[in-house]
Amino acid sequence: MEHSWLIVLLVLWALFLFGGFLFGKLDPEHFRRMPAWTRMASSFTLVVAAWSQYGFARETSDSTFAILIGIGMTLGFIGDLFMAQLLPMKEYVLGGIGAFGLGHIAYIMAQIHFGNQNGLDQPSTRWSAIIVWLLIGLVGWYMVVYRTPNRTPLHYAALPYALLLSTTAGFATGLALQNPVFIPLAIGAALFLLSDLILAARLFNNLHFYLIDDVVWLFYGPAQMLIVCSIESTISI
Repeated sequence: MEHSWLIVLLVLWALFLFGGFLFGKLDPEHFRRMPAWTRMASSFTLVVAAWSQYGFARETSDSTFAILIGIGMTLGFIGDLFMAQLLPMKEYVLGGIGAFGLGHIAYIMAQIHFGNQNGLDQPSTRWSAIIVWLLIGLVGWYMVVYRTPNRTPLHYAALPYALLLSTTAGFATGLALQNPVFIPLAIGAALFLLSDLILAARLFNNLHFYLIDDVVWLFYGPAQMLIVCSIESTISI
């Protein structure tokens, strides 16, 4: 039953995300086609998918991983509301960074817990992957955010956030190198970082190209989906 329910939710998620892209109206600046409501609906569908999987896994040893991923995805949805300026906060970018950052702390805790509990904690593999991704995040932040004129405190706040996302990717890669069932999780974490770097270039470096906002979501949406679906992967281990 749980597999069928997850498939239904993933189909619904795809209809919201890709349907909004295919059938949405192009905005006057030519930055997006996806309406805000389809983007938020796709994100909320993943929240439901995460907590549904927790419901199926709560009687097993996978429940801690599932609940932490559920918390992370819920915080990601709150971050989406901030970034879409649907929550009352003047500094909506700061609110989004805060929510996403807390969500990634939950993702990292989930990966550490599962790795430690299931023997996927080989130190050299784990820390090598983390170091590589931290370097990628640092270079990405320097190229996209730091090398801009008129830097503000928000530019510097973006550094620990980028390193936090890189840490998520590092732990996910460490798991994937020890068990290939986590390859989709690692891809999801990498896509999340990539989407964030594009968004950072848009916000801090005034990068613009045709449908840039949709491109961000076409990386970000599948990233969150792959992270949420990692709950299902842990049940078979």
